[in-house]
Amino acid sequence: MHQAPGVYIGIDVSKDRLEVAVEGSPASLACHNREAEVAALVEQLVRLQPQRVVCEATGGYELNLVLAAVEAGLPLVVANPRQVRDYARATGQRAKTDRLDAQVLARYARVVAPPLRPLPEAQTRELEAWVTRRRQVVGLLAMEKQRLLQARTPAIQASLEGLIQRLQEEVHTLNQRIQALIEQQQAWSARKRLLTSVKGIGETIAAVLLAELPELGRLPPKQIAALAGLAPFNFDSGQLRGQRHIYGGRASVRCALYQAAQVACRFEPYMQHLYQRFIAQHKPHKVAITACARHLLVMLNAMLRDGQPWNPPPIPAQAA
Repeated sequence: MHQAPGVYIGIDVSKDRLEVAVEGSPASLACHNREAEVAALVEQLVRLQPQRVVCEATGGYELNLVLAAVEAGLPLVVANPRQVRDYARATGQRAKTDRLDAQVLARYARVVAPPLRPLPEAQTRELEAWVTRRRQVVGLLAMEKQRLLQARTPAIQASLEGLIQRLQEEVHTLNQRIQALIEQQQAWSARKRLLTSVKGIGETIAAVLLAELPELGRLPPKQIAALAGLAPFNFDSGQLRGQRHIYGGRASVRCALYQAAQVACRFEPYMQHLYQRFIAQHKPHKVAITACARHLLVMLNAMLRDGQPWNPPPIPAQAA
C-alpha cells in the first residue's frame, strides 16, 4: 500500500491524561490533561510539522487539546469514535490500551486522512456551550413535569411545582442570554434573520444551527446532510435493494431540523407539497418528515451560501 509522506500523529484523550503516538515510530509522549501541560505538548508537536493530528471526540475531555491546537495552528481532526473503532477492527486490532489507541489513531490519520475542517472559534464555542446548557435544563424540566404527573403527596407536588417554576425561569434566562450573544455578532444576526425567514424555524432552532452546525452554507449539499445525520445510506448487495437509512451525524442538529420540518410541512406551502408527494409514494410519516428535513437542510445551506432569504421553487401547477 502506498504510504502518504509526512508525519501523522494520534492522541488518545482521557479525563486525566493524553497519550501521543507518531505513526511509524516506537516512541510515545504523554502528559496530564491540564491546560498548561497540554499547551506545552502542542508546542512540541508543532515542531514536528505533522500533516495530520487525530484525536477522538470524548465528551469534552478533548477541549484543552482543541483550544491549544487552535491557538498553535496544529492540523487537528476530532474524529468520530465509531469510525475509528471500525477502522481498528478492520485492521485486526482487538486489544485496547491508551497507548494502542494512540497508535491506531496515528495509523488512521495516515491511511484514512480525515478531512481538515476549521475548528470552532471562541465565540462559537461559547454559543454552543449556552445552547447545550439550555438543552440540559429543558431536559430536566421535562423530567420534573413527568414526575409531577405521578406525584400523589401534596408536599411532593409543591416541591416539584417550585422546581418546575425555577427551571422555567432558567430556560427564559438562557434564551435571553443566547439571543443577546447572537445579536452581538453581526454575521450571526444576519444568518439568524435568513434562517428565521422559514416557517418552522424560530430563534431556538436557529441558535442550534448557528452553534452546532457552523459549516452550514459552506459545504456541498451531500456533505452538510452527512454532518447533520440526514444523508440516507444505501443498503444494496447483488440483486438486493434494501431500505435506505440515515446514520450518525450530529444528533442535536438532526432533532432540531426534524422539529422544523414538522412545522414547515404544516404551514409552508412548498414543504406541504413535498410532504404530500412523499406520502403519495407510500412513505411512512416519519420517513416523509425526515426526507423533508433533509430537503429543508439543503435549501437552508443554499440560502446561507447565497445570503438570500427563503424563496422556494414554485409548486407545479398540477400539484397546487
